[in-house]
Amino acid sequence: MQQTIRIMGIDPGLRRTGWAMVDALGNSLRFVGSGTIRSDEKCDLATRLKQLHQGLAAILHDMKPDEAAVEQTFVNKDAVATLKLGQARGVVMLVPALAGLPVAEYAPNAVKKTVIGVGHGDKAQIHMMVKVLLPKATFDTDDAADAIAIAICHAHHRQSAAGRLRLASA
Repeated sequence: MQQTIRIMGIDPGLRRTGWAMVDALGNSLRFVGSGTIRSDEKCDLATRLKQLHQGLAAILHDMKPDEAAVEQTFVNKDAVATLKLGQARGVVMLVPALAGLPVAEYAPNAVKKTVIGVGHGDKAQIHMMVKVLLPKATFDTDDAADAIAIAICHAHHRQSAAGRLRLASA
């Protein structure tokens, strides 16, 4: 008998981190919730990272996911911005890991290919396909929509991701 798996998708960012919860039962997906955690741009970096940590920890506590999936970041031309994003991503990966959840990572192109069928697409295409795949899905920002797409991607690839995680820890 199959069991429902609650998946948390996370789109990391220092200013805005999108999150989403999707329940997967076999090939069936059900939207549970989504939102955006915002850090205060007026605060220092450590305080902003703490805000992300606290926001994600509260969501994990309330929604009790079984697994998490995080989008890998890309390197851009601004080294300082890339470093800050990497630090935010570290926090985003640490929170579910501290809660004992397996954390999978997916490249942006893999997420897009899973959700819209091609590795390159714009935000409007992601929004449209998220609504097709999960008609009851709601999202307040592009980051939350991306987090839903990341959760969908993980739902489709979680068996192979679990195998990769087992191999990495062996």
